[in-house]
Amino acid sequence: MRAIHLSVYGNPIDGLRMVDVPEPKAPNANEVLVAIEYSPINPNDLLVARGIYPLRPELPSVIGNEGVGRVLAVGPGVTNVAVGDRVVPPRSSWVWRERMVIPAGDLFALPRVADPKQLAMLAINPPTASLLLSDYVDLNRGDFVLQNAANSGVGRWVIAFAKTRGLRTVNIVRRADLVTDLQAAGGDVVVIDGPEVTEEIKKAVGSGRIRLALDGVGGTATGVLASLLAPGGTLVAYSAMSGSPMVLDPLTVIFRQITVKGFFMGHPQWERKIPAAIEEAARLVAEGVKVPIAAVYRLSEIKKAVEHTLRGGKVLLDVAEA
Repeated sequence: MRAIHLSVYGNPIDGLRMVDVPEPKAPNANEVLVAIEYSPINPNDLLVARGIYPLRPELPSVIGNEGVGRVLAVGPGVTNVAVGDRVVPPRSSWVWRERMVIPAGDLFALPRVADPKQLAMLAINPPTASLLLSDYVDLNRGDFVLQNAANSGVGRWVIAFAKTRGLRTVNIVRRADLVTDLQAAGGDVVVIDGPEVTEEIKKAVGSGRIRLALDGVGGTATGVLASLLAPGGTLVAYSAMSGSPMVLDPLTVIFRQITVKGFFMGHPQWERKIPAAIEEAARLVAEGVKVPIAAVYRLSEIKKAVEHTLRGGKVLLDVAEA
C-alpha cells in the first residue's frame, strides 16, 4: 500500500517521499476502514514537515491533516455510516495513505452529489471560518466583518458562512483579478491592498461599525485591520502568511480598547463544535460553494506537489489516483 512518509524534519521537499507500508488491519468495534481519495497540502502540513507544528509524530511517519475517503468496511457497533459512504477522517489522523482505519464516532455520510475534491478540504478551513464568525463577537445580521487573506481557503469560507448568516464582509486582496471573483463568491466589499486601502474601506462601510477583524497575514497588515475596528472591537489572528510579527499601533489598542486574540483549532474548547461546522460546510459544497484548486498531483509526485504549494495555490494529492 502506498503512503507518504516524513523521514526527517526540515525542508519538506527533502523530508517527504512515497513509500510502501503494510495494509491496515480490519476495523475493530466502532471503527471503519476508509480508502482515502483526495487530500490537500495545507500550510499546517508543511509546518508538521518542518517540525514546528504542535504535533510532532515520531519519524518516519505518514502525515497529512485532512482529506476525504470512502468507507470500505465497518466494525461492530457502527451505525452512523455504511460501506460506500464518503466521510471526512478526523483532523490530523495522517491521511496521506491509500487506506486507513479510523474511529467512527464523529463521522457522517457526506452528500453524494458533492465534488470529492472540495469535500477533501472540509476539516480545517471551513470550521476555522465558522468559529471565527461565531465565537468571538456577538454579531447581528447586517454587521460588517473585515478580513485580509480573503482569497485564502479560510477567507473564502468566511464569505460563504457570512452570506448564510446575513453578515457583510469587507475583503482585502493583493491582486486586481481577484476582485470580480470574490464579489461573485458573495463578498460584499472587495478592495486591493495598498496605500489607499484604509480610506477605501472607510468609504465603503460609511456609518457602519466593524467590530470583528480576521487576520491571516500578520506583519503590517495586522495594523491596517486594527485601525479600522470600531472602539471595543476584536481582532482575531488565525494565521501568519507573511511570516512577520504583528505590527500594531499601541495607541490604537490603548485608546480604542480593541482586543487581540488568537485562534488555533487544536485547542480543546473547539473540539465538540467542529463536526457541526464540517456538516454545514458539506451542505454548502453540495449547493455549489467551492474553493479554487490550482493543481492535483499523484502520490509519486509529492516533491513536485510541495514545490507547487510553496509557490502558491491550493494543491491536492490524488491519493487513490482515480
